[in-house]
Amino acid sequence: MSNKSLIDTLAARLGAAHVLTAPDDVAPHLAETRGLYRGEALAVVRPRDTAEVAFAVRECARARVPVVAQGGNTGLVGGGVPAGGVVISLSRLDRVRTLDVLDATITVEAGCVLARVQQAADEAGLLFPLSLASEGSCRIGGNLATNAGGTAVLAYGNARELTLGLEVVLADGRVWNGLRALRKDNAGYDLKHLFVGSEGTLGIITAAVLKLFPKPASRATAFLGLASARAALAAFGHLRGRVGPRLTAFEYLPRFALEIVLRHLPGAVRPLAGDHAAYALVELSSPAPDAGAELEGLLAGLIEAEGAEDAVLAQSDAQGRALWRLRESLSEVQGHEGGSIKHDVAVPVSRVAEFLERATAACEAAMQGVRVCAFGHFGDGNIHFNLTQPPGMDRMAFLAAWPRFNRIVHDIVHELDGSIAAEHGVGLIKRDELLRYKDPVALDLMHRLKAALDPHGLLNPGKVLPDRVLPGDLLPGEAPPEREGSGGAPAAGSRSGAAA
Repeated sequence: MSNKSLIDTLAARLGAAHVLTAPDDVAPHLAETRGLYRGEALAVVRPRDTAEVAFAVRECARARVPVVAQGGNTGLVGGGVPAGGVVISLSRLDRVRTLDVLDATITVEAGCVLARVQQAADEAGLLFPLSLASEGSCRIGGNLATNAGGTAVLAYGNARELTLGLEVVLADGRVWNGLRALRKDNAGYDLKHLFVGSEGTLGIITAAVLKLFPKPASRATAFLGLASARAALAAFGHLRGRVGPRLTAFEYLPRFALEIVLRHLPGAVRPLAGDHAAYALVELSSPAPDAGAELEGLLAGLIEAEGAEDAVLAQSDAQGRALWRLRESLSEVQGHEGGSIKHDVAVPVSRVAEFLERATAACEAAMQGVRVCAFGHFGDGNIHFNLTQPPGMDRMAFLAAWPRFNRIVHDIVHELDGSIAAEHGVGLIKRDELLRYKDPVALDLMHRLKAALDPHGLLNPGKVLPDRVLPGDLLPGEAPPEREGSGGAPAAGSRSGAAA
C-alpha cells in the first residue's frame, strides 16, 4: 500500500478533517514542550473512539508504516516525537465513561485532560490524587504511558498504583479489553503493568479504570526553612513518623531554586523572612477538620528540636496555593536563567541527601560557575537534578556538556542503587544511557517483550529500547562501548531551538 493509499483509506473512515497532512497542521505534533527534538510525520490522525484507533493502527500495520500516539504532547524526554509515519492524536477520546462511587473508580478515555479527571472525581465527592504542574494540558493516556508521579506519590503512589484496568490497542490493531474495576485478580499475568510506563512502544492505551479516594476533610500547607539537605531528610522522617500517610507532600527546594522563582515569577512573595540553605513545601491531609492546628503543632516541635530553622503555615487556601505556586513554577522559570541540563533520577529515600551532596560537589568541580537546581519529591527519592548554565556562558556551549554531566550524575545514581529515569520516562534522551546502567538480562527481556507484542517494530520506534545487546555480549562488569550520539543528550542537529 502506498502512502497516498494509506492516507486515503484513513480519511475515508475517520473523515478528511481528521487526517492532517498540511505542514502547518502537522508541525505542532513534531516536537514536545522542551523542543529538544524535532521529528517528522506523514500525517496526524485524530480518531474519535477506540474502534477508529484500532482501524488506524491496523491499516498502518498493513502498510508497514510506524505510528506514535500523542496525548497532550507535554513530554520532556522525546518519547512522543514521531520518527516518520503517522501520529495518532488521542485528543478526541476525551469522555468520562463511568464513575462508581461505591467502587471508588472512574473509567476515562486516554484523551481526558488530567484536570478534568480530577474535577469529575471532585464533583462526585471523591479524590483522584495524581497532580502535576501540567495537569491543565497533559492527558491521562500520556500520564499512564510514562507512569507519571507528581506531588502526591508519597501518599497515593505513581500512576501504576492508581490503575486498576486498561483498554489497549495492540500493534496489529486488535483491542485488549482489560477495563475491570477489580482490586484483586490473579487469573494469569497482570497485563496492564506491561503497558503502564511503556511509552507507547508495546500498545496504545485508549481507556483506563482508575482508583479514587475519599476527599480529605482538611488540608494544611507549610513552607520550611532548613539548614541543609540532610536537615530536610531528617525533617521528612520526623513528620512521616508522626502522621504516616497523612503527610501527602514533602517537596524539596534548594536556595537557588527559590531565588530564581522570586526573581522571575510575577507576584511571587518570599515566604520566610530570612535566607536558608534549603526549603521544604509540606502538605498534611486529614479526615478531621483540624489539619492546620495539627501541622502547626508539628512544626513548633520541629523548630524547638532544631530540625527546622523557620516555618510558615498557610492561613487560607489562597496562601496555600501561593506556596504551591512557588514549587510548581520552578520548571517554567529555569529557562529565564539560560540553558538547563536536566536529570530526572531516583535513589533510595535514605540516600537522597548523600546523592545531593555528592552530585552537587562533582558537578561544581566539573564546571566553574555551574548552578545546581536540584528539587523534587523527597518522600519517594525522586530528584530533578537540573544544572543551570554559568552566568555569561554561551547556551549551546553549555548544553554541549550534557553527556559529560550525565556521566557524572548517572554514575553517582547508579552507585547509590538508584534509577536514571524516575517519572519522565526514557524516550530518546535516556535510551542509550540504559546500555550503561540497565541490567543486561533486563534489557534482553525488554527486547523479547517488544518483539512478541510488536514484531515489526511499528509502535513508537526508536524510543525506550537501545540497540539490542545480549547478556553474553559483554564480560562481567564491562560497560558498553561509547557510541556516537550516545550519552543521553539530544543528538547534534536535533534541537529545535526552544528552551531546554
